[in-house]
Amino acid sequence: MDLSGPFARVVALVGGAMLHVRRLSGVPSLQAVGTAPTIPAAKSQGMLPTLKMPTARGWKGDEAPVAAPGLKVNAFAAGLKHPRWIEVMADGSVLVAEALQEEGRAESLFDYAMISTMKRAAAVGRSPNRITRLRDADGDGRAERRDTFLDGLNQPFGMARVGDTFYVGNTDGVMAYAFSEGADRPTGPARRISTFKPGGHWTRSLIVSPDGTRLYAGVGSLGNIGEDGREAEEGRAAIYEHDLSSGTVRIFASGLRNPVGLAFEPSTGTLWTVVNERDGLGDETPPDYLTSVVDGGFYGWPYCYWNRIVDDRVPQDTALVATALTPDYALGGHTASLGLCWHPAGTLPGFGDGMIIGQHGSWNRSTLSGYQVIFVPFQNGRPSGPPRDILTGFLAPDERFSYGRPVGVAIGKDGALLVADDVGDVIWRVTGA
Repeated sequence: MDLSGPFARVVALVGGAMLHVRRLSGVPSLQAVGTAPTIPAAKSQGMLPTLKMPTARGWKGDEAPVAAPGLKVNAFAAGLKHPRWIEVMADGSVLVAEALQEEGRAESLFDYAMISTMKRAAAVGRSPNRITRLRDADGDGRAERRDTFLDGLNQPFGMARVGDTFYVGNTDGVMAYAFSEGADRPTGPARRISTFKPGGHWTRSLIVSPDGTRLYAGVGSLGNIGEDGREAEEGRAAIYEHDLSSGTVRIFASGLRNPVGLAFEPSTGTLWTVVNERDGLGDETPPDYLTSVVDGGFYGWPYCYWNRIVDDRVPQDTALVATALTPDYALGGHTASLGLCWHPAGTLPGFGDGMIIGQHGSWNRSTLSGYQVIFVPFQNGRPSGPPRDILTGFLAPDERFSYGRPVGVAIGKDGALLVADDVGDVIWRVTGA
């Protein structure tokens, strides 16, 4: 298929016309957020769903995101290459996974339009495939030392350490490396402990259970709603549990279209995740979500979404739909909520117990959403109120370009919040003002 020249202009004109029609028909003024969201009825968007992505501009000079009142932000490290995920080591050094979605072959009009949109936003390209270690030895809030921790990886994302073993979530599986305290980097050959199908939603987040015996990994779907068939999606859209003692691997929970960030709520020991929901049903339908994860739980994808609302584009399995669990907390449509970490009360001044979420931002709705870092308060182990902003200002007011896009979030050894910005190529550090 020739996807250049006049064909490209046709795609742009068709996409623009469809977007104009959708604006005239009305866009929901409120986002579907919270424990009891109002979700508009599904409206199929046909062969070419809404595509809208701001051009990646980056930050210039002293530009930075806007911190909430009582907070301040500075660049902990700049000049990285598409930093996605963060792992804080016991010695306080900060590991950053630098990786990028590889440009695939366009097989359809929609594929071409999507790839073109993503390229403009610097969301596809040649992946760095490395993990960088950052150190702030003088404690001034800026990393003055930068070293390669691991390289030659395959789209690395999640990272975790248990004892003398360091784990990396590559897109095709979890790798284990020997690592000793005080060493600059892992040593010896990698050992594979699980294998995943690459492609599609390629990120593989990792988290270790509080007792250090199990490792969890998020694996997203290949497609939007299983359009390539059930076999292609086998073993995907799930969270896996690795028993580190026995070496056994099993699906812990399923029906999660793209579970990315993982975090444990400490008072209950419950695992939570943020999930990116399906496209093509409208700006707010269905919302991305934050949810607790039940062992053996099924969360609806691809057959249904929030509270068992059936997606009639998908051949149904009524018995499975009847078992689908409703997520705990809606995060708005297509916010691309990726980063997740637990925030103990008082770590950031004025913020209690809760979850911090990095919302990477939409590319598939007529009015953009996300492009911020938010806080969801918790009480008695559950979400307990509306979200609060921590960092905003990643998106230009006219939505034409983005300065940055937040992804991974983590609490540093010193209590500062660290945020990976993969368009700005920066790790931001948030503290009290």
